[in-house]
Amino acid sequence: MRTQIAIIGAGPSGLMLGQLLHKHGIANIIVEQRSGDYVLSRIRAGVLEQGAAALIDEVGVGQRMHKEGLVHDGIEISFAGARHRIDFRELTGKTVLVYGQTEVTHDLMDGRAAAALTTIYEAEDVRIHDFATSAPRVTYLKDGVESEILCDFVAGCDGFHGVTRKSVPEAAITHHERVYPFGWLGLLSETPPVSPELIYVNHEERGFALCSMRSTTRSRYYVQCSLEEKVEDWSDERFWEELKRRLDAEAVAKLVTGPSIEKSIAPLRSFVGEPMRFGNLFLAGDAAHIVPPTGAKGLNLAASDVFYLTRAFADYYREKSKAGLDTYSATALARVWKSERFSWWMTSILHRFPQTISFEQRMQRAELEYLTSSRAAMTALAENYVGLPY
Repeated sequence: MRTQIAIIGAGPSGLMLGQLLHKHGIANIIVEQRSGDYVLSRIRAGVLEQGAAALIDEVGVGQRMHKEGLVHDGIEISFAGARHRIDFRELTGKTVLVYGQTEVTHDLMDGRAAAALTTIYEAEDVRIHDFATSAPRVTYLKDGVESEILCDFVAGCDGFHGVTRKSVPEAAITHHERVYPFGWLGLLSETPPVSPELIYVNHEERGFALCSMRSTTRSRYYVQCSLEEKVEDWSDERFWEELKRRLDAEAVAKLVTGPSIEKSIAPLRSFVGEPMRFGNLFLAGDAAHIVPPTGAKGLNLAASDVFYLTRAFADYYREKSKAGLDTYSATALARVWKSERFSWWMTSILHRFPQTISFEQRMQRAELEYLTSSRAAMTALAENYVGLPY
């Protein structure tokens, strides 16, 4: 097979890139290790910046997002038993949209199918060859038969554990990483949200909690937990009781509990691999960087990568200009590092760290008190949360 762009990974970043390239008349094939059903089964974040939502609109699959998505004007920060609201609309004139990543993926899959574009699912032993040359190629096994895709460029959108970044020589990439000493235990339930907006909780003794939602009838809750915990040790009853211990009294009174649909423990890390270009191989999304979910930046960072990469490819094929390709890594990383900083900061002020001394606890409290009493500080949080400009 021959195409212009071979995309590795059929998650939201790969699918969005494929749809945007198609809109620009650029041929592409997506290769995915897992089945389509498996990709759709992954439970991920659900807060979209306006920039990410605009890209979904640009590829023509935003109808359901606008019908079912929930516009949020702000968030609440809870500490010392009280909640404090940060009003995004009043502070920045912008909002965010709560719409699950699974739903985004579903919409993008439907759009790709409607355009009759090629996606190869359940591709085994995917390998990237000759990306340092002008003739890269991708090989894979499908039903025991080896196939090859010849292309101009390869886009790695296959996540943190994918093959694309691992294909880069070790000496060519620098890894920056911070692994956090805790995880998030998450529970999804068919229950109405405890609040119309997200509540981020700092409990000095028990740690972080988050009250979020996927719709007006489906809620997603998280509690900070040790990495030694096992999800099978957490009954629904135990989870709800632990969550209540971390919430303020008003939230506890309004909390509606119910059986879990899904329960899992996610480790937290901050990670950046740089650069994001290696010859004719380009990395995007989680293949290049990971953020802790505290700042709601994972999918949104992937969207900005895809935005920059689409424009670079479009300029190359339309104008015969390599400028966008040559500056892609630096341009994307400038925004990546700002989002990494914000996610790290949110994680730092809201979680209880092991072996924290009393001085550090008091500094964390002072940070939260300053944040919720200073318009300038609230504006800085709001600007970052709703999304820095592309």
